Amino acid sequence: MVKVLAGDDLITRRLRAKVRLDYKSETKPNKFLFGGKNVEDAAEEVREQKVSLLRNVPIQGIGIEDIDMSVEIYVVKDDMSGHTVAYAPVLITVSADSIEDLSRFIIADEFRKIEILEPEQIFYDRQDLERFLFKISQEMRQYIGQIERRYTQK
Repeated sequence: MVKVLAGDDLITRRLRAKVRLDYKSETKPNKFLFGGKNVEDAAEEVREQKVSLLRNVPIQGIGIEDIDMSVEIYVVKDDMSGHTVAYAPVLITVSADSIEDLSRFIIADEFRKIEILEPEQIFYDRQDLERFLFKISQEMRQYIGQIERRYTQK
């Protein structure tokens, strides 16, 4: 729970936020005339899989209030690989026990934007700030470890 100043008193309440995640799909040029998926269809499939996980796998400290998949898929050319890449955006409205619980969304590759819906102001004392920074550090180390494992397997 986050601390909120209500008059002269500090009260605790849940945090509400809207997070935008853009799920990426890229296709490589096909060697054959037929087969392979359209890059937009592949992005839609990735989005559906990820949203299914969000809906069905509980995340500690996070409550999923709404998932909006109506944002249009967009296509760009990747400067590094030269391949066409499609992104399928998802807007997720969540309630969280703390800012630390939101960190797993912020660290993700897919993260694009966050909007805090409520409360308007949050009170953080020194201990809360230290705990938040520690959690970010943990999440970053875990993320870097995942990337290292991904690239050493290839």
